[in-house]
Amino acid sequence: MPPTARPTGSTAASDPHRSGSTHDLPPGADRGPAFAERVIDWQRRAGRHGLPWQGTRDPYRIWLSEIMLQQTQVATVLSYYQRFLDRFPDIAALASAPPDEVLALWSGLGYYSRARNLHRAAGVVVAEHGGQFPRSLSAVQALPGIGRSTAAAICAFAWGERHAILDGNVKRLLARHAGIEGWPGQPAVQAALWREAEARLPPAQIETYTQGLMDLGAGPCARRARCECCPVAADCVARREGRTDRIPAPRPRRARARRQAEVWVLLAEGRVLLERRPPRGIWGGLWSLPETCPPAAQGIDAESLPAIAHAFTHFDLDIHPRLIRLHAAPVRAADGASERDWHRLDALAGVGLPAPVRALLESLDT
Repeated sequence: MPPTARPTGSTAASDPHRSGSTHDLPPGADRGPAFAERVIDWQRRAGRHGLPWQGTRDPYRIWLSEIMLQQTQVATVLSYYQRFLDRFPDIAALASAPPDEVLALWSGLGYYSRARNLHRAAGVVVAEHGGQFPRSLSAVQALPGIGRSTAAAICAFAWGERHAILDGNVKRLLARHAGIEGWPGQPAVQAALWREAEARLPPAQIETYTQGLMDLGAGPCARRARCECCPVAADCVARREGRTDRIPAPRPRRARARRQAEVWVLLAEGRVLLERRPPRGIWGGLWSLPETCPPAAQGIDAESLPAIAHAFTHFDLDIHPRLIRLHAAPVRAADGASERDWHRLDALAGVGLPAPVRALLESLDT
């Protein structure tokens, strides 16, 4: 039986026309001080302040932070954010940069489609908007890699526009507070959450409210709830019913796959042979090690290096490197099926490499 969404703690047997029961209030209805007022007051007192992307109205910096923070912890993003801005201080600089350089600065942050879409979107802004970040919600959402919630956050922080957000942490917060059951990835559950998000918007101070939702979802209402620190715990359905560990429901479990990959490490004259991966899929657009034996190495004995275990979101990968040292690098390594080229081992900092491949190459005794 599929999970169900029940706004503001209602049950299947509830009568939506009754009054006097907290289960019968419409989405976003308040019990005591307004939900948004409490979130805003808490954010000012106890929320996160002083992050490098706060206190600015620059939509480029806000956009960059929102993309980097998707599925990534703030602590991880901090160093990447400043390095990225140092190299690409504005949209024009990003749009004119070679894709390899963008991917190199993103290397290790994961979810590389974010970097590719960021670069593509910068090109669109320059080509179609005269280099000025678009202001309307629909125009922002039309840019590559920007969804409804990210567009709303950008518009709220950059221009104070009143739009609802619904990132992963906010979904958890609203699901618990309103008693919305089910996995948020289900269309019906997500629709119920959007209704709640829209209904709770304050008439003003949207920036503080939006930041407060993010801070609550990442702090007191994290996966392991700390209700004693939460400013909206008094009328939270999940807390009242003792179900913060069950709302929202987790993603339905699937068997976690384990894959094997053999890669070839060809070294010659201080260079390594790399192959650009397809634009879509794992490590899309990055340079990596060939997974088929290159013609230059065929028939040569290879040294087996220790296997490397790497975890992706939905599967685990065991990488088995095979090392071959050549006396000289062929003049040209490209073949008809893939883009291959020799790269200097001492100049890999500017090459977009997957984190485990970079670590492997850095560990080699060359």
